[in-house]
Amino acid sequence: MANKFFISCDEATTICDKSQYKEASFFEIIQLKLHFLVCKVCALYSKQNNFLSKLYKSKATNCNKESICISVKEKEEIKKQLEQLKSELSLRNNLVL
Repeated sequence: MANKFFISCDEATTICDKSQYKEASFFEIIQLKLHFLVCKVCALYSKQNNFLSKLYKSKATNCNKESICISVKEKEEIKKQLEQLKSELSLRNNLVL
C-alpha cells in the first residue's frame, strides 16, 4: 500500500511538470507532496521550475505586440535572479552533503 504513495525523483519531476500545466491528477499531487517531504532536491526543483515559468509568462504576455520583448535592464535583472537561485542551490547542496 505504501509503495503506491512513494515515487522516485524521476516520477516526481514528471508530475511536477504536469501539475504546472494543471494536467496532474489529485492522487499524483498527493504523491508529489509526500515526495517533497523526504526529498528537498525535488522540492527545490519544483520551486525553481515555478519561478522560471512565472518569469517567462510575465515577460511573454506582450511579446506578440512588441518587436523587442525584454530590455537590457530586464535581462540583467533576470541574470541577477538566476545567479541568486544558483547560489541558493549551491548553498543547499553543501548543507545536504
